[in-house]
Amino acid sequence: MQFFNKQTHIKFMSKRWFAIAFSSILLIVSIGSLVTQGLTFGIDFTGGTMIELGYQEPANLDKIRSSLQNGGYPEAVVQNFGSIHDVLVRLPIVETENMAEMSNNIVSLLQVDSGSPIDVRRVEFVGPQVGDDLTEQGGLAVLYALIGILIYVAFRFEYRFAIASVAALVHDVIITLGFFSITHVEFDLTVLAAVLAIIGYSLNDTIVVFDRVREGFLKIRKATSEEVIDTSLNETLSRTLMTSFTTLLVVFALFILGGEVIHSFAEALLLGIMIGTYSSIYVASSAVLFMGVSKEDLLPPVKDSDQEIGEDGSQV
Repeated sequence: MQFFNKQTHIKFMSKRWFAIAFSSILLIVSIGSLVTQGLTFGIDFTGGTMIELGYQEPANLDKIRSSLQNGGYPEAVVQNFGSIHDVLVRLPIVETENMAEMSNNIVSLLQVDSGSPIDVRRVEFVGPQVGDDLTEQGGLAVLYALIGILIYVAFRFEYRFAIASVAALVHDVIITLGFFSITHVEFDLTVLAAVLAIIGYSLNDTIVVFDRVREGFLKIRKATSEEVIDTSLNETLSRTLMTSFTTLLVVFALFILGGEVIHSFAEALLLGIMIGTYSSIYVASSAVLFMGVSKEDLLPPVKDSDQEIGEDGSQV
């Protein structure tokens, strides 16, 4: 299926300097926010208590939040969990109070304000040490993914393609993290999973583009590197836009209808897919062009059996 009725001839690389300026601004703002403000980590990373409750009637979240605030728990996060009858209450660590007793107090407090019995389905406590371990392991997961990608692309294509692909992935991750830092949206394990998904999605798109770029260098003889990359990008443009558009439809549905529990997950994917599509076209391809990849770099090495023997017996 084609997104366009006929082959496009867009000169992407002629606009690469504008793309570089745009990406540089986004990166500077993102890094600046991450350094000065950091991320608003969720209970998964900071530690705390999660209480899952089941109401017989549709839960009034505003009333629950008001009850908890009046009861001395203003930092409690209240959201629906699965349905309008299920509520998830999350609280940070309170050093002056036993977490088990606090969960009982909260359930008793909400039970008084509720006209019907509340079913306590799950109570989980995440200690600060566990939160620190999750933060460390999450960062290592992203780092190991990037290292594995660097090795794979270097083996599959050429080391400069590997550097370009990792540069694009780092670009996508930093901008996504910067968005969460600027907006103060809670960063939890679901968002970390979204970041890893963004890495995989962006890499898939970049590999498709690089494969076509390599074919273009081998097939198009009388063309500059910029023209070959432009031709390759135009040949994959329909596939790139169609894939991104259909994926965005699904993620947008999750963002609107998925509820608060996966809201930040869908938000990260929405941003990541758009940034990943942009980076596979401009960041990765521009990096390959800047590093001077040419047709000679992609030609397979000449084997001894392929060399011709001259009349004097010498190899030519």
